[in-house]
Amino acid sequence: MTRSPALRTAIATLVAGALLSTAACGMNAAPDDVKEARRTGRVAGAITFRTLQLKPAYTSYVQGVIDAFEAKYPEVKVRWEDVPGDGYNEKLVADARAGALPDVVNLSTDSFQLLGDRGMLADVAALDAEVAEDYVPGSWEQFKLPGKGDGVFAYPWYVTPEILTYNEELFERAGLDPARPPTTVEQFFDCAERIAARSGGRYAAFMADPKGRLPGDWQKMGVPILDASGSAFTFDTDKAVEWVERMKDLYAKGAMPKESLLKADDINQLYGGGKLVFGPGSPGFVKDIKRNAPQVYAHTRVAGAVTGTLGHIGIYAQSLGIRKDTEHPDAAAELAKWVTNGPNQVEFAKKATIYPSNARGLTDPYFADRGDGKDAETVARAIGAEQLRTADLDANTPVQWTNQVGDAVVREMQRAIQGELDPKAAVRKAQEEANKLLADAANR
Repeated sequence: MTRSPALRTAIATLVAGALLSTAACGMNAAPDDVKEARRTGRVAGAITFRTLQLKPAYTSYVQGVIDAFEAKYPEVKVRWEDVPGDGYNEKLVADARAGALPDVVNLSTDSFQLLGDRGMLADVAALDAEVAEDYVPGSWEQFKLPGKGDGVFAYPWYVTPEILTYNEELFERAGLDPARPPTTVEQFFDCAERIAARSGGRYAAFMADPKGRLPGDWQKMGVPILDASGSAFTFDTDKAVEWVERMKDLYAKGAMPKESLLKADDINQLYGGGKLVFGPGSPGFVKDIKRNAPQVYAHTRVAGAVTGTLGHIGIYAQSLGIRKDTEHPDAAAELAKWVTNGPNQVEFAKKATIYPSNARGLTDPYFADRGDGKDAETVARAIGAEQLRTADLDANTPVQWTNQVGDAVVREMQRAIQGELDPKAAVRKAQEEANKLLADAANR
């Protein structure tokens, strides 16, 4: 149903690639001037509600939410359809072309951008002028779109924040204080250097593949990814070069498993086997380690996410969009608010490793309970909730950072990290390649 923040960049990259591809094959013709439905004050009608990969694990929960909604609004009939994750965006594109989008549709960050950029979603801030205060501010802001003013084009649903996970035993063996984990990308690299120096090759700090770190690390370091218009990449900066130089140096010193630079090793297996200090930054990962590697889980600690000068954290967000020209805007909007209200989101979060975007839901004592402070899964839940309440959220890998762009950038970074290319030349070439791909996509 959801994906870990550690995978967010890669997922966004993959799907963003699909977005430009779909734009190239006809979505440019999708009407940005689709007539927007207006509320009438009557909550009635037959509407379709589409979720993403919630059956069968959450069938009972979702159906219960729908049944309660229909009981409150007897003039509404909800037809629920659940769709597998594979090919989800392609199905949205096909439905949009056929005029068959659901009235209420579950959107990942990337599918939100796909429909939002093409003008297929209703402005929910216009539908519900007062509803913003119901949600965590950072999550509400996620669903604005560049060039669309103060419009908000989806109701925030469940979110997963980035946290830091690490093996405190290995951390301490490296001469580091487990009570003082890194808080910036630069500190993270400093810790990795110490780990490489002290481990003697018995364990490494983190995975080498840049795909999982970019563009997130650069964003946290204040590297400008795009110009103000979003029409050109601008990451060729001294700070980005500094990042490559650190990665190259750390790789040479053994801070990362050598083989992990070019192929996707199983990070759960490496971390669970005591071969890695830093695990994926996901509360869900902590739960997995607890179940699959209890001996390592006993040494697992969690902390706030590595942020940086901007103080941002990454989140993976799900939302509910309203079809712009729905025939039943009142019913659709009320259903979206009902599904995303505090009590319903809290109940959902207790069944899955997710967090509410609803401000009231996030104040539930369940999310503040740290237990005795020793159980990493319990502490992770509290840390994640605290970050959601206080941090600036950064869920949106730029849609221009497509699969092709990510591959092109990563390819140059891998060459530089291995010493085959000068870091400065690698960043420059990566930007040239990225801008060429961006221009090609715009000209299709």
